[in-house]
Amino acid sequence: MTEATLKLKGMSCAACASNIESVIAQVAGISSIRVNFAAEQASVEYDESSTNIRKIQAAISEAGYEASARVNLSVKQEDIQAQEERKAYQKELLTKTIVSGMVGLVLTIGMLPMMLGVSIPNWPMFLHNPWLQLVLATPVLFWCGQSFYTNAWKTFLRRAANMNTLVALGTGAAYIYSLFVTLFPTVLVSKGLAPDVYYEAAVVIIALLLLGRYLENRARSQTSDAIRQLMDLQANTAHIIRKGEEVELPLEDVIVGDVVVVRPGEKIPVDGVVIAGISTVDESMVTGEPMPVKKEQGETVIGSTINKTGSFRFRASRVGSDTMLAQIVQLVQEAQGSKAPIQRVADQVTGWFVPVVIAIALLTFILWFTLMGNITLALLTAVGVLIIACPCALGLATPTSIMVGTGKGAENGILIKNAESLERAHKLRAIVVDKTGTLTEGKPTVTDYLTVRGTANSNEIRLLKMAAAVEKNSEHPLAEAVVNYAKAQGIQQSTLDDVQDFEAVIGKGVQATVEGRLVQIGTDRWMRELGIDTQVLQSQRQAWESAAKTTAWIALDGKVEALMGISDALKETSARVVHTLQKMGLEVVMLTGDNQQTAEAIAKAVGIRRVFAEVRPDQKADWIKQLQSKSPYKSRQNRQVAMVGDGINDAPALAQADVGIAIGTGTDVAIAASDITLISGDLQGIVTAIQLSKATINTIRQNLFFAFIYNVAGIPIAAGILYPVFGWLLNPMIAGAAMAFSSFSVVTNALRLRNFRPEMY
Repeated sequence: MTEATLKLKGMSCAACASNIESVIAQVAGISSIRVNFAAEQASVEYDESSTNIRKIQAAISEAGYEASARVNLSVKQEDIQAQEERKAYQKELLTKTIVSGMVGLVLTIGMLPMMLGVSIPNWPMFLHNPWLQLVLATPVLFWCGQSFYTNAWKTFLRRAANMNTLVALGTGAAYIYSLFVTLFPTVLVSKGLAPDVYYEAAVVIIALLLLGRYLENRARSQTSDAIRQLMDLQANTAHIIRKGEEVELPLEDVIVGDVVVVRPGEKIPVDGVVIAGISTVDESMVTGEPMPVKKEQGETVIGSTINKTGSFRFRASRVGSDTMLAQIVQLVQEAQGSKAPIQRVADQVTGWFVPVVIAIALLTFILWFTLMGNITLALLTAVGVLIIACPCALGLATPTSIMVGTGKGAENGILIKNAESLERAHKLRAIVVDKTGTLTEGKPTVTDYLTVRGTANSNEIRLLKMAAAVEKNSEHPLAEAVVNYAKAQGIQQSTLDDVQDFEAVIGKGVQATVEGRLVQIGTDRWMRELGIDTQVLQSQRQAWESAAKTTAWIALDGKVEALMGISDALKETSARVVHTLQKMGLEVVMLTGDNQQTAEAIAKAVGIRRVFAEVRPDQKADWIKQLQSKSPYKSRQNRQVAMVGDGINDAPALAQADVGIAIGTGTDVAIAASDITLISGDLQGIVTAIQLSKATINTIRQNLFFAFIYNVAGIPIAAGILYPVFGWLLNPMIAGAAMAFSSFSVVTNALRLRNFRPEMY
């Protein structure tokens, strides 16, 4: 299957998005299709053997819309191009709004005495002339309002309907009726009816709708501010060492392997690894981490972050679309283009909304004309119903909030995979956290090393060298700690012997043959399973584990020779985050492969009450299932559970959880399996993600509520439900104003999310 993203033009409401989805779905070979009205784009998955992107574009074009595939531009170039197109469209809208508004004002002045039912001395009554009004109104309707009619006609040819259909019918009915009265006024006079024209209503409605569309478009452009700010972070040039000389090159010319020079105050152009120099780097713009991070030889640097104090050189490892910043932007764009489950209700409503409104308008006209015999009353109420109905507000309610919410997450160093993940986060009832690399720094160090013969014996260094030779073949953080400890004792990796028959026993330890002898390094439980006696240093093991240290036995040919104590410092924010999550009503559970005593010591230090220790990686997903199926305290079924982890062994549990939260400093496998990624590894991101989810969903609910209420209340009032009792009728111009500003208000409400700030307790 092939995936493609198309930029769309010509959509005016959520019904347009539904129309495009139905059109694309009819093309052979389409696997999935998502049209985002707010983002004005379509994400399509299709089989290349059955169709291609040109056929999809042709189908969209036949439906009356434009679709362009993303060209081979950088993300920043794409955004610049999109901004230029948006500005040109806004300029066109503003021009047409001003022209139609000025004409509408002139026509309204001419009709004011009639509208008020009074005579005004010295009033310019020549403006009331229907032929003059016809001359002024016609260009407005068919130039300023051209898009409404052309789009409505194309939609009609497809036997569909959208917001443009309602506008075209409403203003068209007012214009055609007025034209008939202008040409044949005696027909109405002979029937005892006043030959009134309503050109001003049609023109003012067009003006107000254009104004609303202009304001909405400007507001919608602000929903992508977060992405735009990220892209603006990118440097334009880089100082590269080429042929022994330093040269300044455009960012596009930097290639992997280039040596890049960075001075104080400069932006780091691409991702890489420091090879010389020491400095501190402000990474807050990408990771959300407020404090500068020290960088020295071997440390990684992120493109677009700012060098603070010293100069250094680094070797470029990722450039162009492969840099972290580019990937962040791409992930956020994909999330903004996705649909949340809560949007399904609005999609279902907009599917039948326009046909139902047309039916109500027709019924309103027939009813009032039958009951009152007044064609003017029947016309005004029918036009009011057509104009006030607004599927746009329903269509914008969810995607605009999702766009702002996911963008706000990126600002705080939180990558949200899609809208569904953002929505699910607010339903969480339990947070399961791994220990190593999640609650702790993930940089374990050997603090204690004791052989059965004491610390001063001839075999101590030789045994450590054999253990390091085995551990260098493992990717586990504890293995790295052993190798680093050996290096600190003067044992270099180059001097480590080759091993044979290396085997990593998941969740237990490692073993291999070194110099013809079997070396086994692992947990107390594994040693006992192997039948190896560990009583000799049990008291020391218990003491270390009570101090929150992980212990590892070293056995040689089936006999214990040494014990190691390994410490991994807690992150500064761990205890505070656990406390905040508990205050939010969430149960926090630790799930770790470490031994029970060490796990409980860590849990006590951060305030976690429930611990599952000595859990093998292949068992973690099963524990998540158990927590999901039933709450131990409330007997609540299908509880929503999040898993927070950073390692390869966490990937199955992250995938099983309702929301998988990966620590960005962890492995690519864990990040790929997650729904939310905390770029900096700061656990405060968990709190921020959940609170952001709640704020976003609350905004969506507010938008949907007001959009539904607006239509539920507005349509009956426009239909004249209050007229028999109070004599109140809704002027079509007021209906047009209400329609125009309903969408704008929904977008404005969504933009309030830009002021979101997480709370810590």
